[in-house]
Parts: sequence; C-alpha cells; structure tokens
Amino acid sequence: MPPDTPPHATDRLDDDDYPAYTMGRAAEMIGATPGFLRAIGEARLITPLRSEGGHRRYSRYQLRIAARARELVDAGAPIEAACRIVILEDQLEEALRLNEELRHPAPGRDSA
Repeated sequence: MPPDTPPHATDRLDDDDYPAYTMGRAAEMIGATPGFLRAIGEARLITPLRSEGGHRRYSRYQLRIAARARELVDAGAPIEAACRIVILEDQLEEALRLNEELRHPAPGRDSA
C-alpha cells in the first residue's frame, strides 16, 4: 500500500483510541444513558471526539473508563466523586508502572 493511501476504517477497529461509537451505541454498550455520558464529559473524565457533524464519538478506551465510573455510581458514589476516583486510579496505575520500570530497567538500558 502506498504511504499516501489513507487507512481503511476496518484497519482502525483494533485501535483502542479510535472514536468508533456514537453516543447512543456507547451508552447501550456500558448500560448507561446518554445523559450519563454527557455528565462524565462535563466532569472532564472523558472528552469524546466530535464527528464532522458535531456528534460525540467514543473510543473503546473511553468506554472502559465510563464503565468503571458507572460501576462506582451504581454502588452509590456521586458522579463527581466517581470521576475523581477513576482519575486517581488511573494516575496510581501509571505511577506504579513507572516505578516498576525504574526498579527493573529493560536490558541494555543505561542506568546512569
């Protein structure tokens, strides 16, 4: 395939960050309402991309985050608290990953 050829839409289906899902489909997939997705967007937990027509589009990665927030809300947490918990969980996971990398550098990596 020549380098200037745009990727086919099917090539993007495995991309966790590709905004493939409409608001209605995304809400259905996580068992929530479109209003819930709007609310977590307003809380800045996720920022959906917009189609050329201005419609919200969600990626699989965003849907996993939204599903976690929904679990917390279903367990009784206010939506703002659920969003903050998910953000803090994500930050902790990243910090632990970086800590592990620093403790056990990849072979051949400079430790200076």
